[in-house]
Amino acid sequence: MWRKVLVFAALSEAATGVASLIVPSLIGQVLLGAELTGAARTVARVTGIALIALRVACWPGPQRVGMLTYSAAVTLYLAYVGLADG
Repeated sequence: MWRKVLVFAALSEAATGVASLIVPSLIGQVLLGAELTGAARTVARVTGIALIALRVACWPGPQRVGMLTYSAAVTLYLAYVGLADG
């Protein structure tokens, strides 16, 4: 029974993470009741990356893959934000 609960939690985290990456304003509206603008959208996307990395870390296998996923994805995203806005 607990395994099913953990699988459901991991899948819902991944779905929320992907949604935060794609439509951060909608997720902000649904979860917080406020539209996300400016830097809040960037923070929401980093949070989405963190949720996806948490899902990767929960997958059977070495947990360090989740941390590597998080570090690499956030580094690439923040580099993109810095270069695109600059």
